[in-house]
Amino acid sequence: MHAQLICNEFLKMGHRVKVFAPYVQSANRWWHHKIIKKDEDFVIRCYSELDPETKSGGSIEEDEVLSEGLDVLIVESYASLPYDDIERLVRRIEAKTIAVIHEGCRDDIRYTLDAFDAIVVFDERYQREVVYGYEEKTRVIPYPCHPVRRGNRRFAEDVLTFFSFGRQPVEEYHDFLRALDGISSKYDFVYRVVRSNGLLPFTRPWLEQEQKRLSNEEIYEYLHPSDVHLLPKGNTKYTVVSSTLFLCMGSLVPTVVPNTRHFESLPEINGITPAVIYSDVDDLKEKLIRLIEDEDYRKGVLKAAEEYVEENRSDKIAAEFVKLFEDLTQSC
Repeated sequence: MHAQLICNEFLKMGHRVKVFAPYVQSANRWWHHKIIKKDEDFVIRCYSELDPETKSGGSIEEDEVLSEGLDVLIVESYASLPYDDIERLVRRIEAKTIAVIHEGCRDDIRYTLDAFDAIVVFDERYQREVVYGYEEKTRVIPYPCHPVRRGNRRFAEDVLTFFSFGRQPVEEYHDFLRALDGISSKYDFVYRVVRSNGLLPFTRPWLEQEQKRLSNEEIYEYLHPSDVHLLPKGNTKYTVVSSTLFLCMGSLVPTVVPNTRHFESLPEINGITPAVIYSDVDDLKEKLIRLIEDEDYRKGVLKAAEEYVEENRSDKIAAEFVKLFEDLTQSC
């Protein structure tokens, strides 16, 4: 998602872009990598990821990358890359090299960061917890947000509609189901859940489910007829952000999230975070009721979300990368 958001902006700026991707057979072994559309013309599939069970194997066709005459190579650094091969490639290539750190733990990074000309992290937590010791090479560039794309729905204009999508584990929906059970006698509503890997094993009169893999365009087509976006996430000790939140905030549909590490770096804007963060099921029920009944609060959440998206929208983040490229070139 990170690469997609910034590369689309690079193309709009007139830059030439090549995206090096894993072979389909390799990608499909990882539960979070599923092909949903045809590759663009600029996508080159040239590497195998590590085995998801043993974390061994993996390789890259180095000549496929070296032959492209690149000025800059951005490595979206994540835990299933063939690290040894990538490090060898980075040391061989004449282009400037940048590692964008998605790993949430230092031990998961299995190459030497010295090999790169620059390191990009999404917030200061990554500097403290993941790439410490490389301060001179590290630059904070926030995760890009999908630009604001407003819908035209009035809140609950037909029936109050909650929406979730994705491939999150079933247990991460429990809070939402329990909270909605708790308010079901107070409101008429629908909870629409779209999942790509099987339906939730629950039935409720207000629960509507569909099995489908959604593109970014389709996600917005589901968000805009909704009133509240319920985003499931589980607890983790790792340093993480939520790409789903940054993709969806631009819809200006209020998003409700659990108090996990994915959202701890969200700022308060005029005293309100861009997403509604709850601590437990009782707190979740209270905040859902407030979203439904308190129009000023709801508008405050959306105003914070809009300001956050405008500050970090994908074209501005892409421009920060271009500035980093220029700085690296000038420092030669």
